[in-house]
Amino acid sequence: MGRGRDNREYGADASPGTRPVSRHADASAVGVARHLGGQRRMPAWLKVTTAVLTVALLGGLGFAGYWYFRLQSNISTAPLSAGDGAANASNDSKDRMQILILGSDTREGKNAEYGSVDDSKGYGKSDVMMLMDISADNKRVSVISFPRDLLVDLPVCTDQKTKLTYPARSGVMINEAMNEAGIGCAVDTVNKLTGLEIDHFMMADFNAVKELSNTVGGVDVCISDAVYDPDSRLRLPAGTSSVQGEMALAFLRTRHAFADGGDLGRIKAQQGFLSSLTRKIKDDGTLSNPAKMLSIADTVTQNLTVDDGLASVPSLLTIGNRLKDIDISKVAFVSVPTTPAVSDPNRLQIAEPAGSQLFTAMQRDIDLTDPTAPATPSPSETAAPTETAPPAPSYNKAIQPVTVANGSGVPGRAKEIVQALVAGGFTQTGQFAATPVTQSVVYYGADFADVAADVAALLGIPAAQVQPSAGVVGVQAYLGTDFTSGTTYGAAVALPDDIVNQTAGDTRCQQANPYLIVR
Repeated sequence: MGRGRDNREYGADASPGTRPVSRHADASAVGVARHLGGQRRMPAWLKVTTAVLTVALLGGLGFAGYWYFRLQSNISTAPLSAGDGAANASNDSKDRMQILILGSDTREGKNAEYGSVDDSKGYGKSDVMMLMDISADNKRVSVISFPRDLLVDLPVCTDQKTKLTYPARSGVMINEAMNEAGIGCAVDTVNKLTGLEIDHFMMADFNAVKELSNTVGGVDVCISDAVYDPDSRLRLPAGTSSVQGEMALAFLRTRHAFADGGDLGRIKAQQGFLSSLTRKIKDDGTLSNPAKMLSIADTVTQNLTVDDGLASVPSLLTIGNRLKDIDISKVAFVSVPTTPAVSDPNRLQIAEPAGSQLFTAMQRDIDLTDPTAPATPSPSETAAPTETAPPAPSYNKAIQPVTVANGSGVPGRAKEIVQALVAGGFTQTGQFAATPVTQSVVYYGADFADVAADVAALLGIPAAQVQPSAGVVGVQAYLGTDFTSGTTYGAAVALPDDIVNQTAGDTRCQQANPYLIVR
């Protein structure tokens, strides 16, 4: 009798009482399992496609990793504050963002050709100081320039490296702010001056301007007459020229080539340069072109110092992403209003009331290109539902002591408010000059809470800004720089008609200094 076929050949179940068939049995004994089927070969085209995609993916990851590491390693950092101020908790991708932009005059490293290290001791002085303010909706940008000859009050500043503390000083040029205690002291100084809370800073040196202008292929500038400045070595013909490298730096550095040879003419030329640069970047589609963005980012980060909150590639790219769709007519360039200083005619001081009006408008996030446009209120500023009129007070207004402390920085403001109080029935009033503050408050002493509430209501000051104070007898209306005009707090801010020098959409030709015109 012939031997029966072994069922294991096809992977059939073993007979009762025998061991289960192993899936890894020797192929010569068991054979290929039928349910696995015959091994199929991958088509050649699929092999090639898979290989190409794998190489592309690995190459892309390697490229991205290389650039991320390179850009990240370029970035230098410094503390945001020279005091006890903590970093702001705002969301950089969607909240209003304020960045102090500084140009350092340090002569170290690649900048040695512009003078000796002794020309800029310590941390160096700020050769350029601008505050860039990006609105929360990314629809407008204000760039505020501060003249380096502007006399200001410096706060107490502590060098975060050495821990040395420098006392507060008055009547000091603003470009001195970072010289002793570092960039954070410049940030603290501008915060004190404007009543704002700056989110970040970016500081570049001379080399950054040269390299950036080379990277974008030159920036168009215009001047009324042919000019030569031997100090900065700026030489330009009349009309429009494309400047880059050394000539771009000379255009931004020159103190004598424009207008009357002062700092204000220099500021307008710098704003014209930035306007032209903005137009070029927008027209070239740079902010939407990854290759161009990488090139600019590489150039900028090699010559840039930022605060810790901006010390990452994603953080810096967030700024570019927010700026890419802004209408250039809504990029406003403004100079802080100034006048020759009383203490030194060769220096400048804030011109009032225009200076306080500008800072108030900035505090309220007003569109400087259209001050009449309504500002979007924050949730805390949203008006409460209208209520019925309160009952008549149970006291005699005419005998309540109410004083006005003028901390607005505007001479004569207390008199205006006193007149409004008298008209409202508070006839026992007094007034005095006070230390400038950024927010107006109504203080009251014991048993005067009801009077304080009525004084605040008369002036339109929110109830949240009414506070008790043991040192006050009666009621005191302390005016801040947020209440520099009118008799109703929060009313439209009056701004000079010419507060905006130009927008990025404007093409302006700078007026040459007559003493440096060449034929």
